[in-house]
Amino acid sequence: VVQLVECGGGSVQTGGTLTLTCAASRFVDSRYCMAWFRRTPGKEREGIAAINGDNTTAYADSVNGRFTVSRDNAMNMLYLQMNGLKTEDTAMYYCAADKFACVYGPSVLGSFNYWGQGTQVTVSS
Repeated sequence: VVQLVECGGGSVQTGGTLTLTCAASRFVDSRYCMAWFRRTPGKEREGIAAINGDNTTAYADSVNGRFTVSRDNAMNMLYLQMNGLKTEDTAMYYCAADKFACVYGPSVLGSFNYWGQGTQVTVSS
């Protein structure tokens, strides 16, 4: 069974830093592409960062240069280092994984069928 559990969310002021962590079950190995999405009430879900098992990455323009995605394949962990947080980064953040998705150039091909429950990030001015 593929399970994903996020943690690390919280409240921070503008310009602050947070690191999100996603713990994946042992079935999520380096064959899986993993990604971070976020959703704000009233807006569509936004894919913000993705990473292949070989550490190839892709970022949404909205976070490129501020957020860094990384993974530890041995520990089945996914991370999102968020620097320079803005109020518009306030959202519920979700971890996702699928072995039939992949980062290809600046984009992500395929879709994600496995999701965590989400962790809330709130940025205040």
